[in-house]
Amino acid sequence: MRIQDWIRLFLLGAIWGASFLFMRIAVPQLGAIGTAFWRVLLASIGLSVLLLFLKAPIHFEGKWRPILLIGVINSGLPFLLYCFAAQWLPTGYSSILNATTPLMGILIGFLFFHEQTHRWQWTGVLLGLISIIVISTSNEIKQDPRTIVGCLMCLGATACYGLAGFLTRQWINQDRNLDPKTVALGSQIGATLFLLPFFAYTVIAQDKFTWPSATVGLSVLLLGLICTAWAYIIFFKLLRDIGPLNTLTVTFLIPPFGIIWGYLFLNETISLTFFTGGILICLAVFLVTRPTQRA
Repeated sequence: MRIQDWIRLFLLGAIWGASFLFMRIAVPQLGAIGTAFWRVLLASIGLSVLLLFLKAPIHFEGKWRPILLIGVINSGLPFLLYCFAAQWLPTGYSSILNATTPLMGILIGFLFFHEQTHRWQWTGVLLGLISIIVISTSNEIKQDPRTIVGCLMCLGATACYGLAGFLTRQWINQDRNLDPKTVALGSQIGATLFLLPFFAYTVIAQDKFTWPSATVGLSVLLLGLICTAWAYIIFFKLLRDIGPLNTLTVTFLIPPFGIIWGYLFLNETISLTFFTGGILICLAVFLVTRPTQRA
């Protein structure tokens, strides 16, 4: 990969690591559905303003349906799952479990997209499963069974990411004329439309409306504009330039940034079991994504 690709990967890791912090702050006041909805709505608005400011033409090249569907799979559903998980899991736990994305990618690629695999990748998958068991059976998890549900939701979100990477390559990246900013905008519109009925129901069902605090409001703004709008421009450009599996190596970088942000701003701590599981997941991701010689 080029040096600019590595820079974009590190930047994306720092931004998405911070997203778990912002969700952890916003969910207690806005709820999981509200936080996920405002995240994608603000991302859609931010991307629209950016494209208007740049006077960039918005052409979906006849692929607006698959782009909207990619938005549901790659943003709407996983964001919702992560927001539900944020009710029970610390920032570090969610960011570590997010690192299973390449493991999901290799499984989904092998089962549904005829991707060639090798023994090191399957070793990584097995090690990843062991890592998940280590994390989900730590002492902190045993104190509250709801965190098991949070872990499963995180794994469901990473499965969505793994699937979306291959669908993006198959449906969208065949056309090199599509601007990543346009794809990012279309995907966030798709995610917004998907979450809108759920958000409308929560608004109708709630007893009274309360304005969020300044900290929560700022967290949602950063979550939508920086961690989603700007991040997805970087993400789709990386998908186009270096492919899905290489792009998914960003999950190497998200856990350390997520742990750092949680430690600095929420005073979160990590146990030895959690740290061990995190190291094992990083090793598993390395085995899955390590380059191999081709015949």
